[in-house]
Amino acid sequence: MRLKGRHWLMLWLVVFVVVLLAITTRQSAGFRTARRLGELREERTTLEARRAELERQIRVASSRQVLVPLAERRLSLHEPSDSEFTLLPLPPLPEGEP
Repeated sequence: MRLKGRHWLMLWLVVFVVVLLAITTRQSAGFRTARRLGELREERTTLEARRAELERQIRVASSRQVLVPLAERRLSLHEPSDSEFTLLPLPPLPEGEP
Protein backbone atom coordinates (compact mmCIF):
# COMPACT_ATOMS: atom_id res chain seq x y z
CA MET A 1 0.00 0.00 0.00
CA ARG A 2 1.39 3.35 -1.04
CA LEU A 3 0.94 6.38 1.17
CA LYS A 4 -1.03 9.12 -0.47
CA GLY A 5 -0.41 12.84 -0.04
CA ARG A 6 -2.90 13.29 2.78
CA HIS A 7 -1.26 10.43 4.71
CA TRP A 8 2.15 12.07 4.39
CA LEU A 9 0.64 15.35 5.52
CA MET A 10 -0.90 13.68 8.59
CA LEU A 11 2.37 11.92 9.36
CA TRP A 12 4.34 15.17 9.20
CA LEU A 13 1.71 16.96 11.31
CA VAL A 14 1.97 14.25 13.97
CA VAL A 15 5.78 14.47 13.92
CA PHE A 16 5.54 18.27 14.18
CA VAL A 17 3.16 18.08 17.16
CA VAL A 18 5.38 15.51 18.92
CA VAL A 19 8.44 17.74 18.44
CA LEU A 20 6.53 20.76 19.76
CA LEU A 21 5.42 18.77 22.82
CA ALA A 22 9.01 17.68 23.45
CA ILE A 23 10.24 21.27 23.20
CA THR A 24 7.49 22.53 25.50
CA THR A 25 8.22 19.81 28.05
CA ARG A 26 11.94 20.58 27.96
CA GLN A 27 11.38 24.31 28.40
CA SER A 28 8.98 23.71 31.27
CA ALA A 29 11.57 21.52 32.97
CA GLY A 30 14.17 24.24 32.40
CA PHE A 31 11.95 26.89 33.97
CA ARG A 32 11.29 24.65 36.98
CA THR A 33 15.02 24.00 37.35
CA ALA A 34 15.82 27.73 37.09
CA ARG A 35 13.19 28.55 39.72
CA ARG A 36 14.54 25.84 42.05
CA LEU A 37 18.09 27.13 41.50
CA GLY A 38 16.98 30.62 42.50
CA GLU A 39 15.33 29.27 45.64
CA LEU A 40 18.47 27.32 46.55
CA ARG A 41 20.68 30.38 46.02
CA GLU A 42 18.41 32.41 48.28
CA GLU A 43 18.50 29.66 50.92
CA ARG A 44 22.30 29.50 50.66
CA THR A 45 22.54 33.26 51.18
CA THR A 46 20.30 32.99 54.23
CA LEU A 47 22.35 30.11 55.65
CA GLU A 48 25.63 31.94 55.06
CA ALA A 49 24.26 34.98 56.91
CA ARG A 50 23.12 32.72 59.77
CA ARG A 51 26.57 31.08 59.88
CA ALA A 52 28.30 34.47 60.02
CA GLU A 53 26.02 35.53 62.88
CA LEU A 54 26.74 32.30 64.79
CA GLU A 55 30.50 32.71 64.25
CA ARG A 56 30.24 36.28 65.57
CA GLN A 57 28.37 35.02 68.64
CA ILE A 58 31.06 32.38 69.21
CA ARG A 59 33.83 35.00 68.99
CA VAL A 60 32.01 37.23 71.49
CA ALA A 61 31.27 34.34 73.86
CA SER A 62 34.89 33.15 73.80
CA SER A 63 36.44 36.57 74.37
CA ARG A 64 38.26 37.47 77.58
CA GLN A 65 35.64 40.08 78.44
CA VAL A 66 33.07 37.29 78.73
CA LEU A 67 35.15 34.34 79.94
CA VAL A 68 37.09 36.04 82.76
CA PRO A 69 34.01 37.23 84.72
CA LEU A 70 32.33 33.88 84.08
CA ALA A 71 35.34 31.94 85.41
CA GLU A 72 35.59 34.22 88.45
CA ARG A 73 31.90 33.87 89.25
CA ARG A 74 31.25 30.17 88.52
CA LEU A 75 34.61 28.56 89.20
CA SER A 76 35.98 30.94 91.84
CA LEU A 77 39.07 31.57 89.73
CA HIS A 78 41.02 34.80 89.54
CA GLU A 79 43.56 36.34 87.21
CA PRO A 80 47.07 35.56 88.49
CA SER A 81 49.30 38.34 89.68
CA ASP A 82 52.90 38.60 88.49
CA SER A 83 54.18 36.77 91.58
CA GLU A 84 51.95 33.77 90.83
CA PHE A 85 53.60 33.01 87.48
CA THR A 86 56.19 30.23 87.39
CA LEU A 87 58.49 30.05 84.40
CA LEU A 88 59.85 26.62 83.65
CA PRO A 89 63.11 26.61 81.67
CA LEU A 90 63.40 24.22 78.75
CA PRO A 91 66.52 22.11 78.48
CA PRO A 92 68.66 22.94 75.43
CA LEU A 93 68.15 20.78 72.35
CA PRO A 94 70.97 18.43 71.36
CA GLU A 95 72.90 19.40 68.24
CA GLY A 96 71.31 18.41 64.95
CA GLU A 97 67.70 18.21 66.16
CA PRO A 98 65.17 20.74 64.96
